[in-house]
Amino acid sequence: MHFNLRRTVAIMALPLLGSALAVGAAALPASAATWHDTALQAFNVSAASKITGAVVNGVVSAGGSKMTFTAPAGEAFASSSFTQGTPATDATLTSNVHQLVLKTGGFTTGSGTLKFTIKSTTSGVTITAAEAVNVTETTGVLAQSSATSVPGETVAVSVFNNNATGAVQFTGTVTLQSGTVAISQSNLPAGLVSANPLVPGSAVPRIYTGVGYTATDPLGSTFSGTFSLHVFGHVVVPPGNYGDEVNPFGNGFDVYQQHQYAGAIIAGWTATKADPATHFIRLAGTHAGAYKFEYAPNGVATGLCVSDPGGGWASDPLPDGLILTASNNGPWQQFIPLNGTLKNVATGLVVSPNGTGAQLRGTTAPTSWGGSVYTWTDYAHLHG
Repeated sequence: MHFNLRRTVAIMALPLLGSALAVGAAALPASAATWHDTALQAFNVSAASKITGAVVNGVVSAGGSKMTFTAPAGEAFASSSFTQGTPATDATLTSNVHQLVLKTGGFTTGSGTLKFTIKSTTSGVTITAAEAVNVTETTGVLAQSSATSVPGETVAVSVFNNNATGAVQFTGTVTLQSGTVAISQSNLPAGLVSANPLVPGSAVPRIYTGVGYTATDPLGSTFSGTFSLHVFGHVVVPPGNYGDEVNPFGNGFDVYQQHQYAGAIIAGWTATKADPATHFIRLAGTHAGAYKFEYAPNGVATGLCVSDPGGGWASDPLPDGLILTASNNGPWQQFIPLNGTLKNVATGLVVSPNGTGAQLRGTTAPTSWGGSVYTWTDYAHLHG
């Protein structure tokens, strides 16, 4: 139907660790259809991360037979392991204290490696510092010989939205050591796979918040944060299945005034490329030979299908008027082409018009003047 609906999409520029990004504020509709993502854009990336604690040093006590490690202020041990046997064994591990005790058995020399992680959360960024400490024992006295952690280490994460490829590229840099930073993502929408760069897949186009990232430095320390992800794409339609059902008078299925909600009336109106209200995707039904018709203005599936529910809707003035309802596999949404007409699986009625601009309805017999004869016409062959 020739109804001019103008939709405004907000555009905003967002700081992105040194870059800017323009995204649409409105999310695209979900659909059971298959999607092809054309581009991804990340924004609202949480701040860079820093390990603020100093190297954890062991304090020897009890005549050299015990060594106690205490987490820095505001931080806590997340996990630990120790090579059992020489020269000590794990005794206790609390959130802030890890203690080694000299093993009995007459050791005179020996060494082992204590590995643990320290975890802290600041401003929504989770930091896990990995440390490996060499512990030695000489004539019954424990000592710490070295530690591989880097106090004050900062990992900065930056994001580049590649407009040429549609991918999102993550870069991590460290301040106090050499080597590369590995970055992975979590809590991604279905259809995307963690990778760097993060490339388009088959996720439903919309804005996703709370997507996670983890940067791992060369020593195994991890820095985790979140970002928002805007997925752009379009529905994958089998060739020839995007268009409209059109009768000999050029009138096809039309969503009255482009109302995109369950209960919207399906009227008869001239089907054209320029009128989004006459754009549908033809889907195979679950009944033999049947089809469903999903409303898809400008090729974007809405999750709403043409239905003859047999009445019961306040918005439906005809007992067997055609309306949009949420897509399902029920027989009311399925129509079988039969002798040039469309027969509803649930009601057994054929789709008939009642004049241009009026609601389509189900009737027991086709119209005598030929208006009930419908032919699927793909988008390329609709009028301009």
